[in-house]
Amino acid sequence: MRTYTTRTTTRLALVLTLTTALFAAGCGSEKADTSTAPDFTDSPSPPAGRALDVAGAWDGSEAAKAWRSGYHPMGEPAQAPGNGFHSDADKHAFGLKNYVLSGQLPTTAPEKGQVKWEGGGSLTFPLLDARRTYTALGRNGSSDGPHLTVTGAKLGEMTMATGRGPATVPAWLFTLEGYDEPLKRAAVEPSKLPKSPIGQLGESPTELYELQRMVDVSEDGRTVTVVAHHGTCDDGPRVEALETDGSVVLSATVAGGDYEGACAAVMLEKKVKVTLDRPLGDRIVLDAYMGRPVPFGKQSWPSASWS
Repeated sequence: MRTYTTRTTTRLALVLTLTTALFAAGCGSEKADTSTAPDFTDSPSPPAGRALDVAGAWDGSEAAKAWRSGYHPMGEPAQAPGNGFHSDADKHAFGLKNYVLSGQLPTTAPEKGQVKWEGGGSLTFPLLDARRTYTALGRNGSSDGPHLTVTGAKLGEMTMATGRGPATVPAWLFTLEGYDEPLKRAAVEPSKLPKSPIGQLGESPTELYELQRMVDVSEDGRTVTVVAHHGTCDDGPRVEALETDGSVVLSATVAGGDYEGACAAVMLEKKVKVTLDRPLGDRIVLDAYMGRPVPFGKQSWPSASWS
């Protein structure tokens, strides 16, 4: 690990978490702290140099301004009932996004809705009606296996983590059969993503990998959970964070990989929890390999495409 002449010492922190039955179990810990404009006692390693390039391109850029002026969710668009699920089967159905409609949904709704930030400020967006929101909520609609039955809906609100802090977001509150608390689903789509001021890495060999997606930001803003790739014969992914005042650049690499036997050509995924030196706040979480914000979720948002 190279040393930066900053007021803080570079540290790494990550915890590896199993995501599916295909993923290898494992855990580890590392953490990265650095100041906004570090000076080097010698040249940085390639991953560290790339992270600095990405941070330098984004910090203070027009793209960063556009990001902070928009609505970019960093939380799931659907939230479970407040008291949790009654059974593992219902929890499984929620994970599968398997809903069956047994009732009428509202056919009218306001044309616009406001996203209001806890730190001040708001934006007005077109409001998705109940039917479109229900369609976005689920993918299967089969009653053959575990499923949740939706019996109605009303317009309300939900709280969500976003790229500029917690926000109150218009949401449809879906009534579930057998539950007193509703299932909530955001009723506005995210802002268009800004054009990145720096391109992704080319085809030349590199230690870095693209991050698959962001999964969660802890309530205190000190932990960011992402999904990273690795292979079948390595020691799992590592994610290192370079923190500045305007961004957190995540560099994903793979530990080990010197195994000389036969390895299955399978790309695995693991959740990686990265502990930050201070709360994330409105800093942008960037992927060092791609040179752009780490996408949130897995096909959760209809407008999650880059310009």
